[in-house]
Amino acid sequence: MSGPRSGALEVLIRRVDPDVPLPEYEHPGDAGADLRTTEARELAPGERAVLPTGVSVALPDGYAAFVHPRSGLAARCGVALVNAPGTVDAGYRGEIKVIVVNLDPRETVRFERFDRIAQLVVQQVERVRFVPVAELPGSARAEGGFGSTGGHASVEGENGTSGQAAVGGTAGGNRYASVVSDREGQ
Repeated sequence: MSGPRSGALEVLIRRVDPDVPLPEYEHPGDAGADLRTTEARELAPGERAVLPTGVSVALPDGYAAFVHPRSGLAARCGVALVNAPGTVDAGYRGEIKVIVVNLDPRETVRFERFDRIAQLVVQQVERVRFVPVAELPGSARAEGGFGSTGGHASVEGENGTSGQAAVGGTAGGNRYASVVSDREGQ
């Protein structure tokens, strides 16, 4: 584990639980610092829970923190975050909590106190002023939305397609298409 970089953004943090380890970057170059739960909890298949992390932060204006899932928990246990990524605004001073769900259809997941449950990514964010206009300028994508860039089956007629599927898949209804074309960069 590496220490803070010189010139790194300083974020004030308060331990709500005096024993919880502070968020840490596991490896050099990691974008997210690990958040831990302060509560032991068991989640049955399909169950969700709000887990406390034992920390609160004071982010500088112009920054937000985003709570992301841990890929290892997703791959090994089927654990996901319900509102991923969760947003911690600069003005929020309460304890960071993580909404987890067990997506495994058969196995119960058990969290112990201080297990790593999510990662916190701090990013600079822009505050914008929305300007109403009658028409937006054109773009290459225009109004193409969900699935408009291809690679997945579409419901017949949606997004101007004929309902044809990607290679090896089926189209329409509740059937799923192959993602072969996405994998091969087609």
